[in-house]
Amino acid sequence: MRIELEGSLLKMTPENAREKEELNQLWTIIIGCIDDGRKLVPVGEYIPGVKEVAVFNIE
Repeated sequence: MRIELEGSLLKMTPENAREKEELNQLWTIIIGCIDDGRKLVPVGEYIPGVKEVAVFNIE
């Protein structure tokens, strides 16, 4: 997955079929959050080389 930040825009480009499906699932969840007034909140921390997983909670 290629991730780019352009100002306040976050662009995620899938690079294979699995990533396309996963991005579609994420997109559907995020759209649902907007409709329900929920938000995506980071949990813990992401530290490259130490903690390789970025975790978010839907509130």
